[in-house]
Amino acid sequence: MRYTVSIKKNRDFRRLYSKGKTAANSYLVVYCRRNKTAVNRLGLTVGTRIGKAVVRNRVRRLIRESYRLREEQLKKGYDLVVVARTRAAGASYWQIDAALAALLRKLGLCGADE
Repeated sequence: MRYTVSIKKNRDFRRLYSKGKTAANSYLVVYCRRNKTAVNRLGLTVGTRIGKAVVRNRVRRLIRESYRLREEQLKKGYDLVVVARTRAAGASYWQIDAALAALLRKLGLCGADE
């Protein structure tokens, strides 16, 4: 991912959960909040309720790939956390991609740079 850095610190995740804007559908939940940099930061959360490690890693890869392909169209300067719901375990790439695209549009993150 060229324009995105990973969120790794627990305090960053907690800050987004408590103060970020939220959008959800049956596969994913996305939290977003403006940051003070010119790059986006992405965090992924796939809990153990989704399935065993193989399933969780597959869901994580699908979300990351879907994000990577639309990364250039996103506004810059946001922190994003994507949380997978249990239905994401059996979802195809196209379902995850459509779900992520819809949530990013709903949050107003698709479009030209500011």
